[in-house]
Amino acid sequence: MSEYENVKPRFEFRTFAKSLDDKLLDIVRNQHTCAGFRQSVEVYIMAAGNQLNNTKLRDDKMDIKCFVKNQDGFEQWNPLAKFRFPLAAKRIQDELFPAFSLPCPNLDREEYTQSQFLEEIISKHSGLVGVNVLKRRFGTTICNCIAEYAEVEFNGAPFLSISIESTELDDLNAAKDLLGLERHENINYLKAIKRVIGMAN
Repeated sequence: MSEYENVKPRFEFRTFAKSLDDKLLDIVRNQHTCAGFRQSVEVYIMAAGNQLNNTKLRDDKMDIKCFVKNQDGFEQWNPLAKFRFPLAAKRIQDELFPAFSLPCPNLDREEYTQSQFLEEIISKHSGLVGVNVLKRRFGTTICNCIAEYAEVEFNGAPFLSISIESTELDDLNAAKDLLGLERHENINYLKAIKRVIGMAN
């Protein structure tokens, strides 16, 4: 099912806001330490009853991450699967819809392209919402952690985001202290998007 079989789950702290402290932004966006800029257009699949599986579509691929646990104020997520479109109907039924915690509708095709999946399955399902997400991301390393500043749009609604990720909690706590993130809420993409579209408070 997955090419992530040997990948160790990472802990992360992520926050979203309309504005962020200038000092915090200066540390993360420092041009001398910034490892690279990436821009992507993605679609996140939201289901009201699903709080555990983060499912997104990008470049004719589907990525699923699964929530593992909270520990010391960080969330641990495990890369669960990466599928390439077209997707077989059996895979959609047996592997994807269980991740949404929803029953699968009748599927008329043997396989689906990404556009067919979105138009014929997601958009017609009363329990699912596809949300367009534009990301402009600047990556760097802080205290041995993967750190990122991002400008994101959820269906056109703009936000700023800061995140740190690592398998090591000591490194994460050092990065969190350096950035002053204890003043911010740890918000994953599922929660942030659901708040914007009115699916969560």
